[in-house]
Amino acid sequence: MNSKQSLANKIHYETLAEAFRSGRESPQEASEWSVLTAEPGGVDYVETNVGDKTALWVQPKTAAKDRVMLYLHGGGYVGGSIWTHRKMVGHLAKAIGCYALLATYDYVFQSKFPRQIEQAVTAFEWLAEQGVAPKHTIAAGDSAGAGLIVAATMKLRDAGRPLPAAILSISGWYDLSASGHSYESNREKDAFFQKPVVDMLVSQVLAGTDPRHPLASPIFADLKGLPPIYLQVGGDETLLDDSRALADRAKAAGVAVRIDVFPGMLHSFQMMAGRAPEADDAIARLAQWVRPKLGLAATAETRPEGQEVAWLAN
Repeated sequence: MNSKQSLANKIHYETLAEAFRSGRESPQEASEWSVLTAEPGGVDYVETNVGDKTALWVQPKTAAKDRVMLYLHGGGYVGGSIWTHRKMVGHLAKAIGCYALLATYDYVFQSKFPRQIEQAVTAFEWLAEQGVAPKHTIAAGDSAGAGLIVAATMKLRDAGRPLPAAILSISGWYDLSASGHSYESNREKDAFFQKPVVDMLVSQVLAGTDPRHPLASPIFADLKGLPPIYLQVGGDETLLDDSRALADRAKAAGVAVRIDVFPGMLHSFQMMAGRAPEADDAIARLAQWVRPKLGLAATAETRPEGQEVAWLAN
């Protein structure tokens, strides 16, 4: 059974959906995504510049300074920021024991596809220029940010550049053609991410580009040679099949993949870190899986009874 605390994410999306349908401005408490997340404690935040963008160093006090997670936030290319995701990334970096760089990319009103992918590649390159070895770097993101992370890693691969040690994905948006059956099967469970809303966002992002373009929708891409990928997704979200399809595509390409489906959870429920046990469990799993890939000692993995888990490859 889902915890009472986890209802906050559902209420958040239901409030946004009602405002969207009525044409009203979203209530401040709903638009402030970060209120879902508790302060992680013991984490410093330092602004820096990556290219022409402001980024945020996330620095747990006990972390290894030479192990870095590059994180790209979600928000459908119209919202989200380094500030909405600051606390959640703090929890994740603290659990892993690494520093994190929360990078910024353009919203759709600033530029269209593929400019955001170019900015993600720039963030990878900037880290290398700071002396962070790619083998000591992991890439992570949620929703649109997860899609950008995978696309940017493909760009690095195609250019013959060193790749990060692993990819962490939270509710990844990998299919801008919105072809997944979960748009229908989870339609009554996911109040906000209805297909018309997603199609509207896609039209703004791509501005005429084919939504099946492999960099826009990595489920149609050749994923051969990518680093190991761990995907987490909520069982009740309409984007569920995006993660499933990417996992299948990556496995077929010989990429090591793990996917965990969390029953009853909605999009990016990890934002409830420090408040909901489901979010804390998910972050603990991410840390346990990725620490050895950064050369760090593994941590004990926890999983509540009855949690659905799917392993495609170790």
